[in-house]
Amino acid sequence: MPRQKLTLFDLDNTLLTGDSDVLWCDFLIKQGILDGAEFSVRNADLDARYKAGTARPREFSDFYVGTLAGRTADAWQPLRQQFLDEEIIPRIPQSARDLVREPQDSGELVAITTATNRFITELTAQHLHVEHLIATETEIVDGAFSGRTRGQLNMREGKVVRLYAWLAERGATRADFEITAFSDSVNDLPLLLAVDHPVVVNPDEQLARWAAAAGHPILHLR
Repeated sequence: MPRQKLTLFDLDNTLLTGDSDVLWCDFLIKQGILDGAEFSVRNADLDARYKAGTARPREFSDFYVGTLAGRTADAWQPLRQQFLDEEIIPRIPQSARDLVREPQDSGELVAITTATNRFITELTAQHLHVEHLIATETEIVDGAFSGRTRGQLNMREGKVVRLYAWLAERGATRADFEITAFSDSVNDLPLLLAVDHPVVVNPDEQLARWAAAAGHPILHLR
């Protein structure tokens, strides 16, 4: 029996020209919610180390999830919608929209898998009409964000762990699917090695070298 096709898209710097976490932090600084003197340097540092593949997953995730601490999802909702409208949608090129639409129109199972937390990225997935989102999860205590992550981080090897767990929740296994994955970052190399058809998009230098050496497709959407 032919296997069902599954297409996975990384979000930041793949479908989106920019990084959702970094943009969210900058957005909150512009809104006067975060102290620019305190957060700008740390934000830039983590972004640089993430792109180099040297940021520690727990450090990276906790810093950005920590920006949500102390408020409920309802309290954040107006700002989250504003963030989508002003910072995210203008950074999604038409070529990225077309890339997502192609497997959707073919009836394939499509999911976005991102290291950024679910609360920040779920509106982006909805905007792209992608039903399935695998993302870093946030902890809620007494109805409000605690500022901590919950469960397995969806970053580096964690993306493979979370993918297999997501498939298991659907009553499936890796063997049931022929998987294509799109990503820009060396951080996603574990995921790209775990799928049938890796495709690199707007790749960083390390990932571009790997793809060229292995003969994998390289796309430039910008």
